[in-house]
Amino acid sequence: MESSNVMANTIPEPNNEMEFESHEAAYSFYKEYAKSAGFGTAKLSSRRSRASKEFIDAKFSCIRYGNKQQSDDAINPRPSPKIGCKASLHVKRRPDGKWYVFSFVKEHNHELLPAQAHFFRSHRSSDPLSNDARMRRKKNSTAGGKLFSAYQNVECLENFMNRQNDKGRSLVLEPGNAQLLLELFMHMQEENPKFFYAIDLNEEHRLRNVFWVDSKGLEDFGYFADVVSFDTTYFTSKYKIPLVLFVGVNHHIQPTLLGCALIADETVFTFAWLLQTWFIAMGEHAPRVFLTDQNEAIKAAVAAVFPGTHHCFCLWHVLEKIPKQLEFLGTWHDSFMEKFNKCIFKSWTEDQFERRWWKLVDRFKLRDVKWVQSLYDDRACWVPTFMRDISFSGLSTGSRSESLNSLFDKYVQVDTSLREFIEQYRLILEDRYEEEAKANFDAWHETPELKSPSPFEKQLLLVYTHEIYQKFQFEVLGASACHLKKENDGVISTYNVKDFENNQNYMVEWNTSNSDICCSCHLFEYKGYLCRHAIVVLQMSGVFNIPTKYILKRWTNAALSRHPIGEKLEDVQSKVRRFNDLCRRAIILGEEGSLSQESYHMALSALSEALKQCANLNNSVENAALTSTHVDCNVGEEYQSISTSTDKVSDPKMNSGKKAPRTGVAGRSMGSIENIEGNKGKVPQLGVVSGNDGFQQMEPTDLRSHNVMQMQFHSMVPAAMFLNVSSPFHNATSTHLHDNHLPP
Repeated sequence: MESSNVMANTIPEPNNEMEFESHEAAYSFYKEYAKSAGFGTAKLSSRRSRASKEFIDAKFSCIRYGNKQQSDDAINPRPSPKIGCKASLHVKRRPDGKWYVFSFVKEHNHELLPAQAHFFRSHRSSDPLSNDARMRRKKNSTAGGKLFSAYQNVECLENFMNRQNDKGRSLVLEPGNAQLLLELFMHMQEENPKFFYAIDLNEEHRLRNVFWVDSKGLEDFGYFADVVSFDTTYFTSKYKIPLVLFVGVNHHIQPTLLGCALIADETVFTFAWLLQTWFIAMGEHAPRVFLTDQNEAIKAAVAAVFPGTHHCFCLWHVLEKIPKQLEFLGTWHDSFMEKFNKCIFKSWTEDQFERRWWKLVDRFKLRDVKWVQSLYDDRACWVPTFMRDISFSGLSTGSRSESLNSLFDKYVQVDTSLREFIEQYRLILEDRYEEEAKANFDAWHETPELKSPSPFEKQLLLVYTHEIYQKFQFEVLGASACHLKKENDGVISTYNVKDFENNQNYMVEWNTSNSDICCSCHLFEYKGYLCRHAIVVLQMSGVFNIPTKYILKRWTNAALSRHPIGEKLEDVQSKVRRFNDLCRRAIILGEEGSLSQESYHMALSALSEALKQCANLNNSVENAALTSTHVDCNVGEEYQSISTSTDKVSDPKMNSGKKAPRTGVAGRSMGSIENIEGNKGKVPQLGVVSGNDGFQQMEPTDLRSHNVMQMQFHSMVPAAMFLNVSSPFHNATSTHLHDNHLPP
């Protein structure tokens, strides 16, 4: 293949008129030429003078020069890129010390990859990737080029790639599995163009890492980007499929699948590629807290890709390793765990933790245990004492059985094959969609029951989602089993709270000047709502409203609103009441309107006109609020803003002939409402299916704002993003893959 097929190069081709000061200078020039042309280089041979011992001859070549050779007794041989390419540059030294071009072979027998040249080993240390990115941004105006250039935001990714000693590894897949994956991706993207996937290839163009995420995962991240768990359990536990998951949690304490990947190894390069790919898929927005296993490769990758993110270790990951790492303790294990739990969970200050930790280490003679040393070095990533300003939203627990990640265990077992997982993937998504839709439906039609006269319970009755409200209600009732004793008074008061239910003492700090409250049980940090110990302190301090800073928006019925919760929570409660009332009236209208064709058209016309008038009213109110010098931050909470076509309300089942997706928060159809300008809240959509037998009523659908996704994918994401290969499958509707070998 001629290099003339590549875009015009700024580096001239080697010719007989060129001279170099040394053979190293000649090689540097050849590398620059190769980088602009799109191939890797290698030093093929060199020769010294027998008399002067100086170099007099050198030959450089394409990295694919020559033929692959393998010893019969080789164990786990590394893949070789050699395929008989003849491209090379031969230079010799003149008597005056200058070097000249003796011969130059330009032609290659393989495709050249100028856009991916920085991945070749010979080019990874010659130029910072950030500079390469700026050059590519100027050359590539397509969406794919812009998307790919985002990989270059991490300058130290180059160092990770240089340290990667096994770049030739590939996914071990059964025959036909790679084709199944590609077909799944194409079908998912055909149903929704926002479906995202990316493929990483090794130097032999074989699958090394694969990542994908459905459109619901992309949308959920826009609302619940505060905490994300990166679960590698299936990979590290040697499951049949090397699966890793990005897991979040929604406002109903349900797991949300924010991405899936199949990886070949646990190297820094693999994790850096995967995290950067996920970062791109999420519109280049990083989570505030990122939870992972304790792993040095992951730790390095997170530091590079998410420098501003709190990287923490899942607590159950740390605790589950203790029996294996400290197996030698034997009969002392129970005694150790008692002291360990006291040190970790009952240390009120960092100094107290330090004293207890070293006392524990010395008592059990653990100073020389490397794993124990690593726990101490990383203490800020997992010890609750160091995490007063971090909220985990229930994703970090003491055991995997309590973790939201474990909910995927019923779909993936040790012997689950990739084919079985692919077949179940849609079922996993549908189950998640249905559970969330049901939770939203319950929130619309049911009001929790008050179980006490507590002002806190009344305050958050219609603010929290049902699931969180029940947990918070449990803490309110549990406050009656607590007795407190003030340890010291002042602006910052400290209380010793005795919890008679579990017979434990807890320390609570209450700052009256800024309404900060902190309990040593760390319930707020780990679960996201105040504990009974903090509640009883507030009661005894004469405070009868939970401070707004301790009411996380992600746990409220306004979680999907684009407006923040203001100081007046009554506005949120009023909004929920109005919403519930309208839902009940809409159901009555639906029942009456469906009795005949005429009543149906009358109801539909009334709904369309009402939606249009409400949208105009809300838009005018919103615009007035934005231009006013005195802006009430809660005005936006008073209204729902929806703009829709008045021509028709159609159902996707009529248009595609396919089974319609489940309706609800996650399963809505974009074809049902033709123009969505904005939506601040949950509004039921009444759709119909027209057929010979009349009309069928659809389920209410939650129409959430798509502003976030429109911003993230303003330019259309290409069908697939391939690394180390020049995207041959962007339109690969008929491509066939054999095993995991992609054509070069």
